[in-house]
Amino acid sequence: MPTVLVVDDSAVDRRLVAEYLKVDQDLHLEYAVHGAEALEKMESQLPDLVVTDLIMPEVDGLELVAAVRNRYPLVPVILMTSKGSEEIVVRALQSGAASYVPKHTFARRLLSTVQNVLAVSRRQRRHSRLMECLTKTRCVFQLENKAALVHPMVTYLQERATHLGVCDESDATRIGVALEEALANALYHGNLEVGSELRGEDDQAYHSLIAQRCQTPPYCHRRVHVRAELSRDEALFAIRDEGNGFDPASLPDPTDPANLEKASGRGLLLMRAFMDDVGYNDAGNEVTLIKRRAAPPPTSDA
Repeated sequence: MPTVLVVDDSAVDRRLVAEYLKVDQDLHLEYAVHGAEALEKMESQLPDLVVTDLIMPEVDGLELVAAVRNRYPLVPVILMTSKGSEEIVVRALQSGAASYVPKHTFARRLLSTVQNVLAVSRRQRRHSRLMECLTKTRCVFQLENKAALVHPMVTYLQERATHLGVCDESDATRIGVALEEALANALYHGNLEVGSELRGEDDQAYHSLIAQRCQTPPYCHRRVHVRAELSRDEALFAIRDEGNGFDPASLPDPTDPANLEKASGRGLLLMRAFMDDVGYNDAGNEVTLIKRRAAPPPTSDA
């Protein structure tokens, strides 16, 4: 039986919420008079969903959304809003609220909104539990020469690495930066054969050449190939383009302070800084990035 925690400092509004939600006899309702009390209750027993007012003493709805998102990310929050709170609602949604229901539409929308969010949340929780059972995965992608595909690809690989415990959120960001550099190199420098030195000299010409070659054979027919093999101990990412390749030894040493301002070599520097191993194939058109799971910190006997 799903538990819904209703948070509102108004006894009248709490009774009103109960009246509409008790139509669904499968819901169990709990109550709190403000955000601080809600967080106290959540420490001892987590609800499946929080329905909260915005304006309350102690901890208001906006603060409650942020706290729940930070402490209990799998517990969704629905806002009960009144006229004049539109700006706060937008901020709360940006902070992690799952949905909102204006109080004047309770009769029509409150129960259906609660049921819909609970259904989505249940699917997310089942997926999260399933991912905890994952021990190894392998995936292969063939990407068109479209910059719009880079960010979704990076996000997907970050999520897989995080689910398997190869990295924490901080390392996931660094892995994402390294992958984005590798994908951008494959797309722009590999498939489209647009040199990074042009970017440093004339950005407009650089982007114009990219747009032109995205429409011109043979460049437009090339693809970026991504292979990922992930386990609980290690993540391997291999990114290959269909260009002519290059000699990595020909790049200026990106760790030399004299070269830090140069566009060429920047991606390689970031990849080497954020990954445990970085290597190229003989043709110079495939880079392999490896990130190993960090050893746990030693425990103290004291």
